[in-house]
Amino acid sequence: MAPNPRVSVIQWQIKPLDPEYNHAKACEYIRKAADQKAELAVLPEYHLSGWVPNDPLWSTQATDSPRYLANYQTLAKELGISLVPGTIIEKRPGENNATLFYNTAYFISNDGSILSSYRKKNIWHPERPHLTSSTHERHIAFDTPVGRVGMLICWDLAFPEAFRELIADGAKIVIIPTFWTPHDASPEARKSNPNCEALFLESTITARCFENTCAVIFANAAGPEEDFLGLSQITLPITGPVGKMGAEEGVLVRELDVGVVDAAEANYKE
Repeated sequence: MAPNPRVSVIQWQIKPLDPEYNHAKACEYIRKAADQKAELAVLPEYHLSGWVPNDPLWSTQATDSPRYLANYQTLAKELGISLVPGTIIEKRPGENNATLFYNTAYFISNDGSILSSYRKKNIWHPERPHLTSSTHERHIAFDTPVGRVGMLICWDLAFPEAFRELIADGAKIVIIPTFWTPHDASPEARKSNPNCEALFLESTITARCFENTCAVIFANAAGPEEDFLGLSQITLPITGPVGKMGAEEGVLVRELDVGVVDAAEANYKE
């Protein structure tokens, strides 16, 4: 793992079906993260077009995903910063003239090269009519300028086995782009606790750090609290969140203390 890398999470209110606005906003915040000496910037899930899969424009815009990915590669090289540009919806041909849509996260190195990608495996139930799961792919870790990293996406957070595969492959940092809102809870659940989804995130992220003696970099969408959660954070075992946002837009940069991860591994041995 790189010695105490500076990492950042970025969140804003993603405008549905407006990838040009969202891409410009992302680039603005990435530049701010780089100005603060961040070595890695992570964006939210669905950061280009939001989550509106029933609108025909949403699937049409997915055709442009290679162009935006290339733009991020150019920006990473220009700024000398590694990027996980949230997730990008990709269209792929399937059998019998079907079109498949994958929810994909990329890790772009600080020289602009793509080091790895991950297609969301655990699909949240409202996504299942629209997205294809990477069911048969295993979770893999890979080496990056900030250390050995694994990537998950949103609802993958709920599956301990996803983390265990990454940890078994040597991951010390798990990156999780997310589009998680209060409305992911049913009316019955919110009646019992209106803040249940925030409780889920804050409890589970810290628990995963302790369970796996790893760092978690979690980037979520932000906006009005009745519709968005935010809570993007950089979290470690032992200490918990070393930086956490509310529902506000912006960028958060923190140094990732590798010594804490090592101390947790020594303390909570297998």
